[in-house]
Amino acid sequence: MKNEIIRIENLSFDYGDHRVLEDINLTVYDDDFLGIIGPNGGGKSTLLKIILGLLIPTGGAISLFDKTPKEGRKYVGYVPQYTLVDRNFPINVEQVILSGRIGHTDFLRRYSEADRKIAGKAMNIMGIEDIRNIQIGKLSGGQLQRVLIARALATEPKLLLLDEPTSNIDVQAETDFYDFLHELSEKMAIILVTHDTGAISSHVKTIGCINKTLHYHGEKNIPPKVFEKLYGCPIELIGHGIPHRVLKEHED
Repeated sequence: MKNEIIRIENLSFDYGDHRVLEDINLTVYDDDFLGIIGPNGGGKSTLLKIILGLLIPTGGAISLFDKTPKEGRKYVGYVPQYTLVDRNFPINVEQVILSGRIGHTDFLRRYSEADRKIAGKAMNIMGIEDIRNIQIGKLSGGQLQRVLIARALATEPKLLLLDEPTSNIDVQAETDFYDFLHELSEKMAIILVTHDTGAISSHVKTIGCINKTLHYHGEKNIPPKVFEKLYGCPIELIGHGIPHRVLKEHED
């Protein structure tokens, strides 16, 4: 039996006088692997921040594991955008992953042996034990992405949120990354947001399209007219889990 983990009803959000999200309705279950696509500035990252309780919606309602987002986010692992990571910060891989235990332990005490075992398990899952002592500034894009996911896994999440996770990694690393997410989706719910419409279609179970409003019907075959409205130009259908050419040339 599927369990509901997120319920969003008639949600809106404003930055000052600018409406970013409007009339968002979404239900996410514990076996979902949802890809949310949309143009830059369409509200994808804002929606994730609302789910995490980092932003308060202007209107509407949201629950996370039948709690408020701030209460429910202890069950959530979050992988931020690559560009938000300060690679000059003097910290190594193991320390980054251990920081995922903050909030699950007494802030004033050192990490416990249990914390270190959990961090070690996360490194083992991601295959990065051999770089545990390397400074993050020396990592490749693919390595850093694995570290960020390991940090999220160290929270022992029931839901994994990923914000533009494949930016700045090469094609092979991206393929390996999606293969890993597919395996991980058997153990937890995943929400992945991206502006890359073609890459995710063969990996996720369902796709939602967001550009201020959300188009989502629990499937991943999206009508071409939805993409045209979303991106403002003719787009070919992504169907049956197979990515075709996404953007057609603009007509004069």
